[in-house]
Amino acid sequence: MKDLFLFSSFFDSSHTFAYFFHLGIVIVIAMIITKLATSSMQLVPRGMQNLIEAYLEGVLTMGKDTLGNEKAARKYLPLVATLGVIIFLSNIIGIIPGFEAPTASLNLTLSLALIVFVYYHFEGIKTQGFIKYFSHFMGPIKILAPLMFPIEIISHLSRVISLSFRLFGNVKGDDLFLAVILALVPYIAPLPAYVLLTFMAFLQTFIFMILTYVYLAGATIIEEGH
Repeated sequence: MKDLFLFSSFFDSSHTFAYFFHLGIVIVIAMIITKLATSSMQLVPRGMQNLIEAYLEGVLTMGKDTLGNEKAARKYLPLVATLGVIIFLSNIIGIIPGFEAPTASLNLTLSLALIVFVYYHFEGIKTQGFIKYFSHFMGPIKILAPLMFPIEIISHLSRVISLSFRLFGNVKGDDLFLAVILALVPYIAPLPAYVLLTFMAFLQTFIFMILTYVYLAGATIIEEGH
C-alpha cells in the first residue's frame, strides 16, 4: 500500500530498485554529514561538528558502561557509531512521505546482523584464541559439554535472527502504520504519529547499538568458569 507514496516509482516500480534507491540516499546523507562535521574542524566545536562529537561521546560512554574500559570502547567505536548512523538515517527516512525505510527490508537488517555476528566472533577468537574461545561454549561442567555446545551454537545463531528481525519487524510495522494514517487522515492526525515514530527510530537504533556492544563484551570478556 505504501508503494503508492514512493518517489522511486517514477524511475522504477520494483521493490529492489526502491530498496537500493533509498539506501543510496541514506549513504549520501551520511557522507554529507561526515563532510560537514570534518571540513572545518575547530578546537571549540560548533554546528555539525558539535553534534557529531556529542554523538560519538554518547556512543563511547555506552561502550565504557558495557565493556568496562575506555580502551575497548574506543576500539569498537567506529563500528558501533557507523551502525548507529546508518540505522537511524534508514529508520528516519521512512517517516517522510514518499520515501521508504531501508531497514524495512531484511536485505539491510540481515546484512548488518551478519556483520555484527562475524565481527564479534572474530574478536573473541583474536582475543582469547580459537580453542579457549570455543571452550566456553561447552559450559563449566565437562560432562554436559556435548549438550551445552550445540545449545550455545543455536543461541549464537539466534542472535542473527533476533537482531535482523527485531529491527525489520518494528520498522516495517511503523511504515505500515504511517501508511494507514496518511491514507485515512493525511493532515493534522499524523502529527502525533510522527513524534512516536521518531522516538521509535531512536529506540531501535539504540537497541541495535547496545546489543552490538553486549555481544562484543560477551565474546572478549569471558571469565573463567562461565
